[in-house]
Amino acid sequence: MRPWLRRTLTALGYAAAVLAVAALSVWLSVRVTPLQTVSPVGQTVQVGAATPDLSMSGPGELELFGQTIPTQPQFEGPIRPRLKLTHISFNSQASALTKPGGAQAAGKDLSEQLTSAWTRYLLWETLIAAGFAALIAIAVAGIRRSSRREMLKMLAIAVASVCALNALGVYLLASATPTALRQVRGIEDLVGPSTPTPVQAVGAPARPGVQAVVLGDSTAAAIGNAPLHDPTATDKACGRSRDAYAVYLAAANNWNTLNLACSGATIRDGLLGPQQRGTTQVPPQFAVALKATKASVIIVSIGANDIHWSTMTALCAAANACDDKASTAYFQQQIDAFTTDYYDLLGNLAALPQHPRVLVNEYYNPFGEKLDCLKDQNITTAKTKILKTRLDELNSVLRQGAQTFGFTAVPQHFDGHRLCSDQPFVQGLDANAPLHPNAAGELAIALADQQALSRTSTPTPGAGAATQNTP
Repeated sequence: MRPWLRRTLTALGYAAAVLAVAALSVWLSVRVTPLQTVSPVGQTVQVGAATPDLSMSGPGELELFGQTIPTQPQFEGPIRPRLKLTHISFNSQASALTKPGGAQAAGKDLSEQLTSAWTRYLLWETLIAAGFAALIAIAVAGIRRSSRREMLKMLAIAVASVCALNALGVYLLASATPTALRQVRGIEDLVGPSTPTPVQAVGAPARPGVQAVVLGDSTAAAIGNAPLHDPTATDKACGRSRDAYAVYLAAANNWNTLNLACSGATIRDGLLGPQQRGTTQVPPQFAVALKATKASVIIVSIGANDIHWSTMTALCAAANACDDKASTAYFQQQIDAFTTDYYDLLGNLAALPQHPRVLVNEYYNPFGEKLDCLKDQNITTAKTKILKTRLDELNSVLRQGAQTFGFTAVPQHFDGHRLCSDQPFVQGLDANAPLHPNAAGELAIALADQQALSRTSTPTPGAGAATQNTP
């Protein structure tokens, strides 16, 4: 091989090695650099960078209640922002927004703080990346038994290459990121224009005597259990039962409780929007709840219908496996959509003027270790593990969302009383409402809620226990 060719190949190899060290250092630094925290207008947001990729533009990342959602704004460059919402104090938001020019000032404050945090993060990321490059250079020099002069030369080249790569990837290719962040005036700008207009009270009669309100789906309605003694058309359409946990809580606390739960309800079609049940149109549960102006407790059970839990369970039973790429991608799409809807619901709950105590019920796992009663349904241990994993992810969103807004998440444990047990809390597959709680299961939910409520103040008891339902 000719000398000039050998020298060229050696130089190219050396350059490739330097570039590889620089790229590895930047990748490692993005993984470990601490997010920068800002608290504009009652919102605590952490700012960092998403893991770099080879694309030259794309969305950033918003971590909302544990779910990573692509941002609506697109950013240039391989290193793009990652934002994590960790706390919201609605009282602080409301106080700022009610001041003259408050909305504009609040939006400006958020955009300025996000931009400042992004700049601080990049400074730390560059320093940490340089540190990684230096460590790698020193390690290589030690392995090669290089002289001090050679080691210093390698150190200088490694640090310089990292700084150059950062300058190219962030300060040049991603130079438009600060401008894009300055356009962010609220979380809605990050997730897209899906936030609805705040729900208005419907023309139902006022219910100032109600101490507690239950919002939710078939679990809260107690579908499949004994019907109400004098049900209305809406009660029948929604499958409300006298065994609902709302009834047990009313009796235990001597409350006047308003149970608005309806089978099949989702956040969009049921809680924040109207729901069609056969020929009956059920008004938005939240809109009716606004009439209970003195209610100091609100309990929410929602999410299973939003992610199509029953459909996923049925498909899982029919399929050979539940964790194929198609079903996994579908679930992720549903949980992401639910997360943004859940944010809207929590915002509406936080805006209630009486500032009630809000409980968010998590979901129980219906499948136990014993599956002998399900052998004819093609439900195996491996399948129930996948279903439990997805249920855990839903519960994680419910829990983190509640904590972000200062509400209380209530876990539900049916341990020892799941399907196929001697005394199940869940209706069997041949029951009226398979996998839903039976009367004992509803009582278990009520006990879990009661325990959560006992840790803080509860509503003043009324004249007598009662459970109201919508007309």
